[in-house]
Amino acid sequence: MYLYSTHCAPNELDNAGRVRDVVVSKGKQEDKMTDILIVGAGPAGIFCALGLLGRGYSGQITLIEKGLPIERRSCPRSEIGHCIHCNPCRITTGFSGAGAFSDGKLSLSYEVGGDLPELIGSELTQQTINRVDKMYLDFGADERIEGIGHPHEVAQIRRRAIQAGLKLVDCPIRHLGTEKAQELYARIERHLRDAGVQLLFECECKELLMESGSCRGAIVCDRSSSYEIRASETVVATGRRGAAWLNQLCEQQGIAHQAGPCDLGVRVEVRNEVMENVNNVLYESKLVGYPNPFRNKVRTFCQNPGGYVSQENYDHNLAVVNGHSFKDKKSDNTNLAVLVTFNFREPFHEPISYARMVGEMCNMLGAGHILVQRFGDILDGKRTWPRELSRSNLSPTLCDAEAGDITAAIPYRAMIEIINFIKAVDEVVPGFAAEETLLYAPELKFYSNRIMMGADLTTNVAHLRCLGDSSGWTRGLMMASCMGLLCGESMA
Repeated sequence: MYLYSTHCAPNELDNAGRVRDVVVSKGKQEDKMTDILIVGAGPAGIFCALGLLGRGYSGQITLIEKGLPIERRSCPRSEIGHCIHCNPCRITTGFSGAGAFSDGKLSLSYEVGGDLPELIGSELTQQTINRVDKMYLDFGADERIEGIGHPHEVAQIRRRAIQAGLKLVDCPIRHLGTEKAQELYARIERHLRDAGVQLLFECECKELLMESGSCRGAIVCDRSSSYEIRASETVVATGRRGAAWLNQLCEQQGIAHQAGPCDLGVRVEVRNEVMENVNNVLYESKLVGYPNPFRNKVRTFCQNPGGYVSQENYDHNLAVVNGHSFKDKKSDNTNLAVLVTFNFREPFHEPISYARMVGEMCNMLGAGHILVQRFGDILDGKRTWPRELSRSNLSPTLCDAEAGDITAAIPYRAMIEIINFIKAVDEVVPGFAAEETLLYAPELKFYSNRIMMGADLTTNVAHLRCLGDSSGWTRGLMMASCMGLLCGESMA
């Protein structure tokens, strides 16, 4: 007989998805049992549950999430104009994860979104992308696909990229949009609940239960108590926000892994007129280069036509920059990330700590705010002053960003490569390296050390699977969803 927390059962959730208060004696609830425990309700965890249900799985599925249900995930900044440091951040945490609350783009090519093809093969990856895309459509995704139907214009952009020493990766994209993604994932949340999946919100996994080298569940805590959830199979899918926690877990529990990369850089903002051709033809231009003198990989990422630069908060009040793109609300600007990839070698094995320290330095110089600087001022070796921003054609969409000097925080190697890469992109997109172009920092992508696993997605620890961006194998909504679907189907 299975026992469940009164905090978690569907009939203990009110109409808004909030868990009702209950009286718990002695500060600890009775331990629980389930068949499959999924930790994290981002795309990987969600599609793991959908994969199980799609194969007719009849056992009990319990999905726990540190953040809030989709209905309660609203950022107070939109109403009061500044960040109040919600704990946990409502943009990065909650049902659907961080990616769906930024711009909600689904990349429809196996060449984009991480290294899952290395694990399961390109053909299976593309087949799974097609299946997952159909599932998103069934839940209400926009049928329009961006980035197709302009072969002549794409050829011209590619020609300019080649001349600039860059590679253009053109990828069909289904753009959900921040607000439409919320509606879509709300439908998925209701579907899971109606199918009998136990959804536990504001419930955090503290550590795994290990017995004789096998995973037997997790120790979790909610708003009032801590308790064990014992499970036949445990799936960890905690996303980028949970990457550091999972790294610690790997060290403590002997989960086989290897050092992974980290990406650090800036978010660039320009007027829509500068990006008009690329926006209309490709929607998102994925450009990759290896600029002199250090030859690190530098790439554009997460382009948002008519979008808004945003702030996200990680644990310990680390503020990082990101970009949002809505379906119906548009700005005069386009923003995108320029990221430098660092692959560290022995003896160093703490890439997440390294990136975090860079971010903390940026936050320190900005008095807790995101830093913004004009590209021309960087080339002139001076900081940007607020009055200078007000004189430009380009108005920052992140209104409370602090004008300053990002070069005082970002390491020399990364900064030089960012500058040279932006100059190269200017040959593809004239005006990209204009004096008034804005650079926001820090833009950080936390990837877990890569969890070692087989094509069947199993780890060296019995009854434990690790999925999505926290596993180090995926980067983004689509690939994380695909990995989750395959894992769920394999366990059904």
